[in-house]
Amino acid sequence: MPRVVAVLRPDGPEVVDPAQPVITVDDLGLTRGDGCFDSGLVTDDGDGHVVRGLDDHLERLARSAAALEITPPPREAWVSLVDAALAAWDTPGDASLKLVLTRGREWDPDAGPTAWVVVSPRASGRPQRGEGGSDPVRAVTLTRGHPSDAFQDAPWLLGGAKTLSYVVNVAAQREAARRGADDVVFTSTDGYALDAPMAGLLVVRDGRWLSTPTGGTGILESLSVATILRAAAQDGQDSAFELVPVEHLYDADGVWLVASSRGPTPVGELDGRPLRVDPDLVATAARYAGF
Repeated sequence: MPRVVAVLRPDGPEVVDPAQPVITVDDLGLTRGDGCFDSGLVTDDGDGHVVRGLDDHLERLARSAAALEITPPPREAWVSLVDAALAAWDTPGDASLKLVLTRGREWDPDAGPTAWVVVSPRASGRPQRGEGGSDPVRAVTLTRGHPSDAFQDAPWLLGGAKTLSYVVNVAAQREAARRGADDVVFTSTDGYALDAPMAGLLVVRDGRWLSTPTGGTGILESLSVATILRAAAQDGQDSAFELVPVEHLYDADGVWLVASSRGPTPVGELDGRPLRVDPDLVATAARYAGF
C-alpha cells in the first residue's frame, strides 16, 4: 500500500522512505505518548492534491500543542512539510493526511520537537466525495467513566487536545468488535452522549442538527461536525452544540459518526437496537460535509 512520509529537519522538509525510522527510542512521543497529531482529507480535483481545511487543522494542532506546552514549528514550516509530502504523492483519488508532533528526545531535550506527516490512501470501503454517504454501521455505547463536566476546571486532563495517547480509544474499538459492533459512542456517567473513539457525533432529532459541545466534556473539537452544523444553519436548519441524552439517540431522526477522512457515517444500530436511517437525510448530511 502506498505511503509518503515527510520529516521536518533543521534545514527543512525531507521526504523519506516509509520503511526508514524517523524517531529515536527515547522520543517522548513513543515512550510516554507525549505529543499530539491532527488528520485531514486530501482531495484530488484534477489539478493536484490539496488538504481540505489545512489552516483549520494546523490551528487545531497548535491548540493541542499549546495544551501540552510543546512549542510547535512555525506554520510555514508545516505548510512546506505538507507541500513536500503532497508533491511526492502520485496516487489518484482522495487520501488521508496525518500531522504528528512530539516533545522530542528525552536524552537530548535541546534537539527540540519531532514533526512529520504521512499521506496514505483512505480506508477501503469509504465512499468518494459525491457518492452520497457511507453505509450504516453498528455501534455500542461505552462509558467514559466521568460526568459530562469533568474537564471544566481541570485543564491538566488535556480536554480537547488531540494527543497521541489513543490507547483507550483503540481498546474501546476492540471491545466494540467483541460485541459484534463496528464502532463506539462514548457516554458520560450522567447519561449524555459524547463522541466516538475516532470521530465526532452528529444527531438530528425533531429536525434539529446537534452535536456535543467541547469544554467541560473534554471532547475534541470536530472540524467536520462544525462544517456540517454551519452548512445546516445556512440552509435554514436549527443547529446547535448541546448535550444530547443517550436515550434521545434511539428515537432520533438520524445519528452519525463524523471524521474528516470518511465523512458522516450513519449509525444504523446502537446497542442492538435499530436506529432510523433516512436516505434523504443521509444524503443531506453528506452534502453538508462536502461528500
